[in-house]
Amino acid sequence: MDWGGPSFVIALVAVSYGAWIVNNWIRARHGYELEDEWGGKSRPRKTEESQQLKAENAALRGQIDEMQDRMVVLEKIVTDRGYSLREEIEALRSNRSENDSGVPLDIERKEKA
Repeated sequence: MDWGGPSFVIALVAVSYGAWIVNNWIRARHGYELEDEWGGKSRPRKTEESQQLKAENAALRGQIDEMQDRMVVLEKIVTDRGYSLREEIEALRSNRSENDSGVPLDIERKEKA
């Protein structure tokens, strides 16, 4: 390849132009402002779809905040020192075996209606 010839210059211009197109495409896809040749910026248009997405995002953020508040309350309940569900279950098991206050089944004596 002749480094000083016109084919090298054309290839260099083509690569630069292609990179500029790819750069602008990526920026437009992600919502950034685009630059023109003279350094000016163009802002993306606000469409109805973007407005709906913004409203949906705000609603979802609100739901997440509510769920986080609920999780905080549940964590407080579970980690509270007075929370002794396991101990209460064990106490009920030990009382049941000691007192055995259940009604025994008596097959010979049937209940009269």
